[in-house]
Amino acid sequence: MSILEIKDLHQSYGATTPVLRAVSLKIEQGEFVGIIGLSGSGKSTLLRCINRLIDASSGAIMVPRSLIGGGSNNGRADVLKLARPELRLLRRKIGMVFQQFNIAKRLSIIENVLSGGLGYQPALRSTLRIFSAEEQRQALTNLKRVGLLDHAYKRADELSGGEQQRVAIARTLMQQPAIILADEPVSSLDPKLSRVVLDILKRVCKEDGITALVSLHTLELTREYADRVIGLKQGQVFFDGPVRDLTEAIVDSVYQRRE
Repeated sequence: MSILEIKDLHQSYGATTPVLRAVSLKIEQGEFVGIIGLSGSGKSTLLRCINRLIDASSGAIMVPRSLIGGGSNNGRADVLKLARPELRLLRRKIGMVFQQFNIAKRLSIIENVLSGGLGYQPALRSTLRIFSAEEQRQALTNLKRVGLLDHAYKRADELSGGEQQRVAIARTLMQQPAIILADEPVSSLDPKLSRVVLDILKRVCKEDGITALVSLHTLELTREYADRVIGLKQGQVFFDGPVRDLTEAIVDSVYQRRE
């Protein structure tokens, strides 16, 4: 059973040209999928529709009901039809890594990482930010996994950009995610730091069996890290296949180099 199945997904803003048009995909558990395309091709919109940061206009996004938890774990659930309580449960299992890190710079690094587990806490504990000894142990373990254990009690604003993005990955791991969505996570970093961050992201996904959909800003990084590539062109899937099948002719068409 695929961990994610997108069926005939459309998304548009008002009467403007659709951002996504009839997107259909099946994503298998454990895949590390790179998403490529020009700016405006729908990459970010597709990722944000999956966890409903953006509501799609029509279509379906099917996930195993086990990701929601509670009740029967059989069958599938359509993300677009989930009520808010179920959507909150699903979002615990779908981590999001953003381009601009989205960490609280005035807090310590460990506090930022601990915040990734707030979705599992009762409302009062979540509001008061009360963390158990076990949660703190998990946070330290995740910081060790991204190479930042020695910096756990520093303020986040003392870190470099690459280190802040590693904090964001550790925070996402606190969710115990089944899926990670990463929207150009290294576009603000230099090539060396980009590879450090992507090495960590791919390693932890492989170790934990996490499925990753990653929009990358360079074709070189996509070829280097992705197992499978999805090429979007004008809101539609133009290419979907293993990275070895991504020919220069396909790349030229995706990026409209010779049109």
